[in-house]
Amino acid sequence: MYEINNDLAKNSRINKDKYFELYAQSINKPDEFWGTVGKRIDWIKPYTQVKDVSFAKEDLHINWYKDGTLNASVNCIDRHLHNKANQTAIIFEADNPSLSSLHITYQTLHDEVCRFANLLKSRNVQKGDRVTIYMPMIPEAIYAMLACARIGAVHSVVFGGFSPEALGGRIRDCDSHIVITADEGIRGGKFIPLKANVDTALKVQGVEVSTIVVVQNTGNSISMKEGRDIWYQDESQKQASICNAEEMNAEDPLFILYTSGSTGKPKGVLHTTGGYMVYAGLTHELIFDYQENDVYWCTADVGWITGHSYIVYGPLSNGATTLIFEGIPTYPDASRFWQICEKHRVNIFYTAPTALRALMREGDEFVKRNDLSSLRILGSVGEPINPKVWEWYYNIVGEKKCPIVDTWWQTETGGIMITPLVGAMNLKPGSAALPFFGIQPQIIDENGHILEGVAQGNLCIASSWPGQMRSVYGDHERFIQTYFSTYPGKYFTGDGCRRDEDGYYWITGRVDDVINVSGHRIGTAEVENALVLHKLVSESAVVGYEHPIKGQGVYAYVTLMAGVESSNEIKNQLKDWVRHQIGSIARPDHIHLTSALPKTRSGKIMRRILRKIAVGDFENIGDTSTLANSDVVDKIIKSKDNST
Repeated sequence: MYEINNDLAKNSRINKDKYFELYAQSINKPDEFWGTVGKRIDWIKPYTQVKDVSFAKEDLHINWYKDGTLNASVNCIDRHLHNKANQTAIIFEADNPSLSSLHITYQTLHDEVCRFANLLKSRNVQKGDRVTIYMPMIPEAIYAMLACARIGAVHSVVFGGFSPEALGGRIRDCDSHIVITADEGIRGGKFIPLKANVDTALKVQGVEVSTIVVVQNTGNSISMKEGRDIWYQDESQKQASICNAEEMNAEDPLFILYTSGSTGKPKGVLHTTGGYMVYAGLTHELIFDYQENDVYWCTADVGWITGHSYIVYGPLSNGATTLIFEGIPTYPDASRFWQICEKHRVNIFYTAPTALRALMREGDEFVKRNDLSSLRILGSVGEPINPKVWEWYYNIVGEKKCPIVDTWWQTETGGIMITPLVGAMNLKPGSAALPFFGIQPQIIDENGHILEGVAQGNLCIASSWPGQMRSVYGDHERFIQTYFSTYPGKYFTGDGCRRDEDGYYWITGRVDDVINVSGHRIGTAEVENALVLHKLVSESAVVGYEHPIKGQGVYAYVTLMAGVESSNEIKNQLKDWVRHQIGSIARPDHIHLTSALPKTRSGKIMRRILRKIAVGDFENIGDTSTLANSDVVDKIIKSKDNST
């Protein structure tokens, strides 16, 4: 355990006593606590009711501040203009390190967002319309998000690494008729054909869109369809730099963000405006101990919830300076992250364990050649951080002076839920520590019993919080069944968890069929569905396994069609097929060709057994008596050495 740094505790926003005092208030008097906290943002019409929530399946509803009105874009930009118009809102670092960085002031951000908003209005985008954003990590991605929020459109950001097929499915699901993209993206010196992917997505899915707004990023030649496709740079300059903001109800949708589910079809997680803005801003300020004039850098992509909450809405609502980076941590070499930290005197650095593992593997010299004395706080997000990596992060990157906030949360939660607070808590490498204000974690056993004290089981949350998702877009029943049916009256996170003797929480991983690859959730069913679409594949089962870099890797068992000979060529074909169908993030690390899969007599594939085989734990496979084909287990084990 690492003790609280006394110097940090003196200057931090929350000390140990204050944490326990505020936490008790947030649990015992939630309306009073959140009623006060809600005033941290600007309201057009102030709310009079704080919380209206029921977790009962027959009447499940979640409302926060529901009679108040506001605008998210105004809270991120306009309210800072009176005293921060010339302060840097966004620092942009391009993929190419030889290019100059860009400093965007709050005034410039305001003007660009208004022009973008007026551009969308000129293309008949109205309040409530869904707008798909498929962009690289460039400032225009943030302009687009805030422009949607300004006019009341609901943005759906799709990660630029997703395939045309995955993109098209998301466009179709939310019935979006406008797409914002770029000619190309650049990552690690490689070009990503974003506009071409959009065109392919529309053909594959048979989707019609009225407008594609294309941002010029690389300047390379692309195909443009007259009457539908427009250049952002040309059209935005025709627009006024003033755009009146739409008055939004607190429960009006702000965005949809798709996350993988165990049933194969990605879920459109729906977040609304008021409660989300309150929670994103509060968690950013207190968890990262944000101080005036800090330079804050979250290395995520806006295609994921971390980018939404802790690159855009949280930091900007607090008037912070947020840094965005187009590239990857190892290009042109493994010192790129640390060069940027030195260049911009970064104070708060928030990244994923998968990036840290890759950088640790390259050696300490890439870190030590840079001046990281400006760093004050380090953060970790996306998955549990291995204690060995935690120690390296603390000792080498943080030079034993920067506390690490190891944060646990989900796309569905909207913001951080369990985390250390700087100056308030001792640190345990690998532990997410204690719950944030208003969060009531419970550990539940398989029979639904609440476990007290030292325990291990399934992690549930007993009561609502303002940043909680409100529904699955277009499928409220799926929302109820996914999150509230397993343990009635509670939000089931899908994660396993243990609590130690100090009350600290340790996340033990997914308990459903979702794999956490480099901090990104990939549904095993989605990968399986992609594999069986291949003409040579008869059947597939996908499981996760511990991966030294990614945290979890994708291990696919595949049964080929009768008469098809197994070969390394087929394995490589299948890996590339999944990359084409979903994206490179889902590309299997191992393809294990097998003549059959272990199944119960009812036809259920025994993934428990397959997980054991994937990691070579043959001694603990357990009871196989319920299998319809018990001999298949030995066959799969014998063929494991040939998997790749």
